[in-house]
Amino acid sequence: MSTEIIPKDFAEGSSTRSVNEQLVSVQPQAPAPLSRYESQKRRDWNTFGQYLKNQRPPVSLSQCNCNHVLEFLRYLDQFGKTKVHLLGCVFYGQPDPPAPCTCPLRQAWGSLDALIGRLRAAYEENGGSPEKNPFGNGAIRVYLREVKECQAKARGIPYKKKKKRKLPSKTIDQDQAKFSKQTT
Repeated sequence: MSTEIIPKDFAEGSSTRSVNEQLVSVQPQAPAPLSRYESQKRRDWNTFGQYLKNQRPPVSLSQCNCNHVLEFLRYLDQFGKTKVHLLGCVFYGQPDPPAPCTCPLRQAWGSLDALIGRLRAAYEENGGSPEKNPFGNGAIRVYLREVKECQAKARGIPYKKKKKRKLPSKTIDQDQAKFSKQTT
């Protein structure tokens, strides 16, 4: 009969850490789960990267420009869920059409706008310079504005640009008179 020597700490169930606890503490901790925004940004970045790889010939990120981004946005339209009535459709301009039609489904403007924001941030986080960021190009902003206006017209929701509120302008004499009253 062999006798095993069991350390006193383990045999008596003392407050010292068990072997399992010691092993767990040695293993690296898992990183905190990503936020919904960060997860979506990573997924969008990977999708865009895959899109570039599938181009013939494949396009590297360093060669990517705003034209590739515009092509990507048009490519995504085929997966859209927003009905955008065409100009000749009987329901064009109606916010709530009474019957279905054959007009195409497209990506909603808000979805595209949010996508571009996430990709713009991801580009810079992955080593791209802000000056060369293709997602921040003026052509992208123009495209998004056109999509927004087109979709608003197709749904019969007029899009009006908000006017900036102007502060009433005062003349220098009024300001000086006000100042002199406060000092007396």
